[in-house]
Amino acid sequence: MDYFYESLIRPIVFKLFRDAEKAHDQSLSALKLLSRFRPAVSLMEHFNMKNGHLPPQRPIEVFGLKFPNVVGLAAGFDKQARVWPALGALGFGHVEIGTVTQQPQPGNEKPRVFRYPQKEAVVNSFGFPNDGADVVAERISKLAWRGKGKRDFVLGINIGKSKVCPLDKAVEDYLASFKKLAPLADYMVVNISSPNTPNLRELHNHEQLYTLLSELQHENRAYAQKTGGKALPLLLKIAPDLTFPQIDAVLEVVSDTKISGLIATNTTVTRPADMPGVVTKGGLSGAPLFEKALDIVRYIVRATDYKLPVIGSGGICSVEDVDRYLAVGASLVQIYSGMIYRGPFFASEIAKAYAWNQTDIPHAGQEWGR
Repeated sequence: MDYFYESLIRPIVFKLFRDAEKAHDQSLSALKLLSRFRPAVSLMEHFNMKNGHLPPQRPIEVFGLKFPNVVGLAAGFDKQARVWPALGALGFGHVEIGTVTQQPQPGNEKPRVFRYPQKEAVVNSFGFPNDGADVVAERISKLAWRGKGKRDFVLGINIGKSKVCPLDKAVEDYLASFKKLAPLADYMVVNISSPNTPNLRELHNHEQLYTLLSELQHENRAYAQKTGGKALPLLLKIAPDLTFPQIDAVLEVVSDTKISGLIATNTTVTRPADMPGVVTKGGLSGAPLFEKALDIVRYIVRATDYKLPVIGSGGICSVEDVDRYLAVGASLVQIYSGMIYRGPFFASEIAKAYAWNQTDIPHAGQEWGR
């Protein structure tokens, strides 16, 4: 299937849709249509996740949640929570909606997505375009047939700061989104690492980060007490452009606030020397990010003595790339740009590879913050 996609379908798609965002929108339209047909979604789910010719997939328990397989879809694909049921049927063990902001916003000026096929890279400067937390929450609720307890995959929601919100009001902005969306999620992600919202990455600073995560955890525990359940796993998504001392400072805050884990990493603002002429505005993802993100995952796992769960994200374009993330201690992985170059069933390929692999997958985080 991947060979068919890469040799025949992808060249046609890239030629017909030179504007990468239009190609993305067409994909969303197709998946939205699929989401309306429950039997079709169930059939795809059976083929991609429950095929009787394969060994059963072995769930992985992380953050107190049971993930059906190691591969998830990173935030950024389904920003508006329109197609997540169909995405689960493509073979993803978890799907992350967003990034969602408290205020609705159109995002940055177009064009804002650029493909570089020779390097299997993408540059985007989206800027969190979404309809706002209230509308997105209502949209998720309307897809109740795929709600908690009625789906086989894990649903995460990624929240960020509204562009119009000043940095000194960021805590209130994140809290408003958290309160609206947390009841609909299996886990929540705090995104402070996009390069496409001005000054957002300043929230990596120790004092600001501590205040933000402390307040979110306080609200998280209050929500759990009110509902009589458990606090949601709260994850932090970090930038790949941090120095190791800066990562150490982040890990100190993560430990103090008992955050459940990290997603490493977001897109990078650096550009490879062998990509002259690449767009400089926005974040670079895809294959050129792989080694940088892998080094950060390796560093975090070792610095926390394998106790902090880390989702490895950045540059995954093959099953072998997943192997390398898991080998350094990542608990799970996420893909996005890799799906652009490998096709819609790339997640299923990864999941099936690990269904056949009956050896234990080493990962960090079995005792952190629990």
